[in-house]
Amino acid sequence: MNLTERIKVLCDGKNTTFAGLERALQLGQGTIRKWDRSSPSIEKLQKVADYFNVSVDYLTGREKNDFSDLEGIYLNFAKEAQKNDIDPDDIRLALDTIKRLKDK
Repeated sequence: MNLTERIKVLCDGKNTTFAGLERALQLGQGTIRKWDRSSPSIEKLQKVADYFNVSVDYLTGREKNDFSDLEGIYLNFAKEAQKNDIDPDDIRLALDTIKRLKDK
């Protein structure tokens, strides 16, 4: 998965678009799509990473999301669940399932 594909997945998870992300981060229109052809500045990449609470290495594919920080992931899901009226027990069940699959 390349940089823009990874950002697209993260946007989908936050129910936003590239345009919405660009507005939120005060990036120019079409900036993210251009990253398919040219490298972004580290400052812009860091803004995107901070927005999604991931590392720049994750965005660039140097670090895989291996679910080693399940507690951090749970806390992020729990926070989103509260905002979206999702039962935190459902989130815990999903994370427990992921953990069991990871440990196999």
